[in-house]
Amino acid sequence: MQKISLHPSGPELSRIIVGAWRWTNESAPQIEQLIQTSLDKGITAFDHADIYGNYSCEENFGIVLRANPSLRNRLQLITKFGIKLLSDKRPDHNIKHYDTSTSHITWSVENSLKMLATDRIDLLLIHRPDPLLNPAEVAEAFSTLKQQGKVLQFGVSNFTPTQFEMLQSYLPFPLVTNQIELSLFRNDPFFNGDTDIMMKHKIRPLAWSPLGGGKFFEDERIKELMNRLCLKYGISAMQLMLAWLLKHPSGVLPILGTTKPERILEGADAVKIDLDRQHWFELLRAVNGRDVA
Repeated sequence: MQKISLHPSGPELSRIIVGAWRWTNESAPQIEQLIQTSLDKGITAFDHADIYGNYSCEENFGIVLRANPSLRNRLQLITKFGIKLLSDKRPDHNIKHYDTSTSHITWSVENSLKMLATDRIDLLLIHRPDPLLNPAEVAEAFSTLKQQGKVLQFGVSNFTPTQFEMLQSYLPFPLVTNQIELSLFRNDPFFNGDTDIMMKHKIRPLAWSPLGGGKFFEDERIKELMNRLCLKYGISAMQLMLAWLLKHPSGVLPILGTTKPERILEGADAVKIDLDRQHWFELLRAVNGRDVA
């Protein structure tokens, strides 16, 4: 599996990332199998968030790392913070809201370190833009965590280009990514400045929902085209959709959210596919319903 640096300063991650947001009801042996399958295919990066699985997914993953401490140095941990859900596990939350205060950032990191059974987070992301975000506070908290070695790199998720640049202007080190919704079926980030700003800053996007949430099945015309191209390349629909993203010069890193080892194996092989430029535009036209201008 190809490794790719999110930024010239790092970190270097596997080109495909495995997302743990669905790992809610899996047993420790099942999670260990998912981790091992990923590592065997060269996928070393795992995407988390404190809220996933009603605040359970980090802990489930950490149970496996605690039982198999040698795994930790073979993988990178990405996690996110900032959303406060209504949950029986958080009885003090009276409304779903965001919190990017210094105190919550510090608490979130300490809690994620404990849940994940690790002494460091490789990449920490602000999960959603917070209208009450104080960039000076965030910069202070991030700088302290970096100096302490508890977080190695920082980024954001679902930020607009202007929100990204505003926060970056307060930080003494680079934000290394923006994790955004990006797929063949949600391709406007390639046209609205989302990926442009990342290329300007020499960073790479992480793509959540890279398969478009199953929209492939909703349109017979698109399905027919995809079936034809899958037959031509000898690949699956999943691999075709990932190859479409991987073709973009921004260097997209798709996040596969799956609980099935065979889907990890299938997705990993998408990095071997070099999609023809005209086929790339043919898929774009089919989804958008029009030719480029």
